[in-house]
Amino acid sequence: MLFKYMKNNFFRSALLLLIFIPSLLFAQEDLLNLLGEDKPQVEHVTNAFKSTRVIASHSMEHVAAGVLDFRIMHRFGEFNSGSYEFFGLDQATIRLGLDYGITDRLTVGVGRSSLHKELDGFLKYRLLWQSTGAKNIPFSVILVSGATANMLKWADPDRKNYFSSRMGYYNQIIFGRKFTEAFTLQIAPMMVHRNLVEKSTDKHDIYSVEIGSRIKLTRRLALTMDYFYILPNQLPDENTNPLSIGFDIETGGHVFQLHFTNAPAMNEKTFITENKGSWSKGDIHLGFNISRVFTIVNKKG
Repeated sequence: MLFKYMKNNFFRSALLLLIFIPSLLFAQEDLLNLLGEDKPQVEHVTNAFKSTRVIASHSMEHVAAGVLDFRIMHRFGEFNSGSYEFFGLDQATIRLGLDYGITDRLTVGVGRSSLHKELDGFLKYRLLWQSTGAKNIPFSVILVSGATANMLKWADPDRKNYFSSRMGYYNQIIFGRKFTEAFTLQIAPMMVHRNLVEKSTDKHDIYSVEIGSRIKLTRRLALTMDYFYILPNQLPDENTNPLSIGFDIETGGHVFQLHFTNAPAMNEKTFITENKGSWSKGDIHLGFNISRVFTIVNKKG
């Protein structure tokens, strides 16, 4: 009788365990979720601009880690050059560049411009990344540092020339925010340094502030603006502030930027310190940038 009683209790206990163990496991899973498994994730803001360049200036966007961006920047001549020059279309300057994403926060780039046969290179680091969710950061901060080298033949090869005289440098800090899906604004103070200047009275360090914006018009079309305000009393009176206005057009695997600008140069040192084009006088260049990206290192691989 005692054995029968123990046997019945054993089966009752086993049955109760089979019923309650799944409930206990689910309760434990819910408790783990409450303790942090379902905590809010950091959502980084992307596509503030559709390119790593607003037009001429760096934008707050980066090349993704493991991705190579091959970029062609092209400017025709001035519209006011007349029909003999086919309103500028007979003339052209070009820059070819390669930008590579070492990480999602660090980009390195090199380029070569036909104007002055200049070589340039830069490092671009994302210090703060606009984000929502677990970490709310209201804007992005990007640091850019670059160098240029004028590779034209020496004007007087018989005298002692120094390679350092060819060099120029720039440092820029970009503060940018994507306010809505349709509107982005960035402000970027910049300092350009020239190792060699024409006159002893010319300044080696030139300070400016860039304002860049993007207004999304359709799913694949956006209006962009890129303006550099150069602080007064730094350059000759004939120098002008670079202003570019254009459209970003997304076409599958690349971004096509069509624009109008008074600055034919395509690196920071040259278009900041040497620009003399005036919009009011018709010194306007039709230009375009084409960007094509290639995945070199797959992050998942």
